Amino acid sequence: MSTGQEIKLPLTGVKVLDISRVLTGPFATMLLGDLGAEIIKVEMPGTGDETRAWGPPFVEGESAYFLSINRNKKSITVNLKAPEGKEIIYRLAKEADVMIENFLPGTVQRLGLDYEKIKAFNPGIIYCSISGYGQDGPYRNHPAYDLLMQGEGGLMSITGEKDGDPVRIGVAIIDIGAGMYAVIAILSALLTKKETGKGQYIDISLLDTEVSWLTYMACNYFASGKNPIRLGSAHPSIVPYRAYRAKDKYFILAVGNDAIWQRFCAALELPFANDPKFVTNEKRVAHREELDRLLADIFIQKEAAYWVETLHAHKVPCGMINAISEVVAHPQVLHRGMVVEMEHEKAGKVKVLGNPIKFSEMPVQYRTPPPLLGRHTEEILSGLGYPEEEIARLRASGVI
Repeated sequence: MSTGQEIKLPLTGVKVLDISRVLTGPFATMLLGDLGAEIIKVEMPGTGDETRAWGPPFVEGESAYFLSINRNKKSITVNLKAPEGKEIIYRLAKEADVMIENFLPGTVQRLGLDYEKIKAFNPGIIYCSISGYGQDGPYRNHPAYDLLMQGEGGLMSITGEKDGDPVRIGVAIIDIGAGMYAVIAILSALLTKKETGKGQYIDISLLDTEVSWLTYMACNYFASGKNPIRLGSAHPSIVPYRAYRAKDKYFILAVGNDAIWQRFCAALELPFANDPKFVTNEKRVAHREELDRLLADIFIQKEAAYWVETLHAHKVPCGMINAISEVVAHPQVLHRGMVVEMEHEKAGKVKVLGNPIKFSEMPVQYRTPPPLLGRHTEEILSGLGYPEEEIARLRASGVI
């Protein structure tokens, strides 16, 4: 799918050499591709990015996971361990503005594809490494997955019910967040390069990403010396602000200030709007359990849709807890273009999620669907000057 408009996107002309895999790097390069960059995705011959095999579900043999984060890219298969494979990467790097990798620290050095090596070929390159714990420090060599990060970085200690087991957030949010920070850093480095002509090295860590997100939870600890506790869907500093059980199912209520509290009480004709125990948020936090019991007895009497409709009429923030099937059919989500249909050469019409960035003058473009493994190998190598017979030899020898 395309916007159908020939508009120069902000990253038009920027070339990105992507040797990352799985989620965080590919998510970052997908965003860059949506903004107009040319993304060359390097994959291992035969197997490709690990996520090509992650499933079910598959769509005509194509992994739904892979399809979710790899649009607007060209796929080339290169054996990074083969000397001739490295030569291909060097030649690609000479033409690239940005290079991105997310291997365990030390891996690109062993492969001869680290920043210092690439910088020798292209002094102006912006080279971004994403890792679990960062490129230095006592934990640099520890392997990392999003689940580990959610634990070590503190999120699981504050997620879940008060007396329940630690709970993982339902998507790999740290991987995705690190990818977003990588994009912010790359865009900043591109701006700096435009002014100075100099490239630079970027070190993004999943752990750093998560720690930065602790924000008020960490500052609450700094202020009080007490570890925050798990509160389920509730908030440590705002009440009522959580999921409540209605007669049929749960719904969300967010009374974010005292003015909303007054509207909330008016909507439900509650007699305790000005009760000294509840009249301010500070008092409501202090009497959280008592207020929760009162509201639980009220909400259980009618269906969630009734409460949401009633509260919306009084401009009280609230909403349903939607399943994914309900989210992707939500009228606001569809209106905002957050579900995109693309034509895949093997899987046919596939749906992916849209880009949340909305420009007034240069809408993002969904130019090409996630590529088949090695789909653009010949095209890219020909562009580097490799003749057909050389490409055939490299393929026969397993280099590509």
